[in-house]
Amino acid sequence: MKQILQNLSNGDTSIVEIPSPVNLKNNLIIKSKYSLISSGTEKMLLDFGNSNYIKKALKQPDRVKEVLEKIKTDGIIDTIEAVNAKLDKPIPLGYSNAGLIMESSSTQFNAGDRVVSNGPHAEIVRVPENLCAPIPDSVSDEEASFTVVGAIGLQGIRLINPTLDETIVVVGLGLVGLLTVQILRANGCKVIGIDFDDKRCLLAEEFGAKSINLSSEEDFIPQVISVNKGKLVDKVIIAADTNSNEVIHNSAKVCRQRGKIVLIGSVGLDLRRDDFFQKEITFQVSSSYGPGRYDSNYEEKGQDYPIGFVRWTAKRNFEAILSLMEQKKLNLKPLISHTYNISDSLDAYKDLEKKDSLGILIKYPDKSLKNTKDTIELENKGLKVKNDQGEIRIGLVGAGNFSSRTIIPALKKQKVHLDTILSSQGLNSYHQGKKFSFKKITTNEEAFWKNKDINTVFISSPHNLHAHQTLTAMKEEKHIFLEKPLCLNLLELEQIKETYKKTFYKSGRLLIVDFNRRFSPLIKKAKKLLSSKKEPKTIIYTINAGHVPEDSWIQNMDVGGGRIIGEVCHFLDLIKFLVGSELISFNSNFGSVSQNKLKSRDQVTINLNFSDGSLGIIHYLSNGAKSFQKERIEIFCENSILQLNNFRMMKGYNWPNFTSKRLLKQDKGHINSIREFTNAIRDKKCSPISFQEIYDTSKLAIEISDSLS
Repeated sequence: MKQILQNLSNGDTSIVEIPSPVNLKNNLIIKSKYSLISSGTEKMLLDFGNSNYIKKALKQPDRVKEVLEKIKTDGIIDTIEAVNAKLDKPIPLGYSNAGLIMESSSTQFNAGDRVVSNGPHAEIVRVPENLCAPIPDSVSDEEASFTVVGAIGLQGIRLINPTLDETIVVVGLGLVGLLTVQILRANGCKVIGIDFDDKRCLLAEEFGAKSINLSSEEDFIPQVISVNKGKLVDKVIIAADTNSNEVIHNSAKVCRQRGKIVLIGSVGLDLRRDDFFQKEITFQVSSSYGPGRYDSNYEEKGQDYPIGFVRWTAKRNFEAILSLMEQKKLNLKPLISHTYNISDSLDAYKDLEKKDSLGILIKYPDKSLKNTKDTIELENKGLKVKNDQGEIRIGLVGAGNFSSRTIIPALKKQKVHLDTILSSQGLNSYHQGKKFSFKKITTNEEAFWKNKDINTVFISSPHNLHAHQTLTAMKEEKHIFLEKPLCLNLLELEQIKETYKKTFYKSGRLLIVDFNRRFSPLIKKAKKLLSSKKEPKTIIYTINAGHVPEDSWIQNMDVGGGRIIGEVCHFLDLIKFLVGSELISFNSNFGSVSQNKLKSRDQVTINLNFSDGSLGIIHYLSNGAKSFQKERIEIFCENSILQLNNFRMMKGYNWPNFTSKRLLKQDKGHINSIREFTNAIRDKKCSPISFQEIYDTSKLAIEISDSLS
């Protein structure tokens, strides 16, 4: 299927052929009929992508502060790589779509229903059920494609809470502004529209508003008061896109005592206190198309807000816009500037530069749904290297940040054949597949696992899928490199153990969980130094973990497994590796800094007791400063100390012939772990980490997590 993507690093917009997505729970697979280009948002993204690094930085000053803090803790090389990786990631354009349901996992919708959604510009889209709404029979697909953009204006209107016959100023008469004008008029309000474009001002008047054209550079404050018969206005909605702070200032000046201003566009926000203090004006920024947007419980889990408590959600705003269309209270025909077929849609983005451009529609062909592909052969071919020990042919599961920044670049250095990337959507897999010369990309999981050309899989998917995918890979007798964790509960762990011992071990295939820190150059040096010591060790491992929002996927125990299973397993493995003796007991305590148990689980101290008398202490804390290093390890043994700071520097105190070692950049051992794994396959050696070690660490992490529940 075809989809429109943009690369933020260079501004390139492209139409690509990617696999059709697979459906998920509470989602719909929709065949697009029309989608609407949001001239404001999409032009802003294009301008950002086309700008140089300095201009990008000026547009996002808060991100610059984050970058400077990262340089202090991680070094400039790692920071540059992280910034480049962030910008290199392609983004889908578009969010106002009308189409036909192909497949539904929702009880609210059925295959064949016509729906609107916030799906991107693509022939086939996957969208959560709470971000979709049914299209009335009398509303055309072209009209319906305006719904989501219209809901942005509607949400701003709901926030100013207009009443009958109030006078509302709409600043900025672009697509959203003109839709806002019409909705306000349908609500019985007097409207004054303000813009620099004469054609848009005339359209606002056609829709029943009075207009003020600022192209004459006259001060709009006296003009607004004059148009409103000498009175200040009740409320203002700002739909403009400008860096100027004057828009907010002028809006406050024309507002009456205790008036309201709502921002649905993007303007300078250097507010002047006197503007709001003297008249007690309320200012609010509207968030997208309504309550539920950006809430993972609403979007991903399908949990709607009760109508008695939240009358207007994003979905119900969609329905309200469609109802206005059904009642013929929105005149959309004058807003359509151009219509392009998806194959010619790059020309549509050239029209965004034109002043007379408003609503640009993308039309999708009515070809048979049977022609959709779930596997795409890429034009570039994978690097194919043969040797005496056989060929390593890689299948990658998941194309997220860890895969793109860590796994794939490391694999490119190992002279392996990069065959296929499997993901539930083809967007990231297409970009990574092209960039790193994979042979093909797919969303067909069954075909991926049955592919005999793949003998080694690297799994970097959501944590809740790890156990199932590991068991499947074992059944198909493939070498397995698994990003942590191995699984999320003891039942899954025992299933993996049983399968490993019964069949997988005999196949000669290898299994490793990426406990990468034990492969770090500094850890290898520490291990060598410690080998000369006979007495017990005391290891204090402090992790400045940083805050993760409660609605993050990793905090979801059913998906991410929580931070103990999903992250702390790393630190448990490393302490066990450095001590080198049997763990005999543990105890753990979480903090009482919050009444919220989930937050408290992010402040954890874990004590490990080993058979040789060694102690391991993990302080896993999320309430520290970002400017402080993320990981610090202190090892005490026989009157000597080793201190490792963020895997960049290690100092020794009272060690013969060792004082310090500093690396050019942070090295947590990712490349080494992948190298040792692929070398073990070629040389027909054992896995770099034994299954027993993997099992013991995974079990320990689960038991600690359970003890904190």
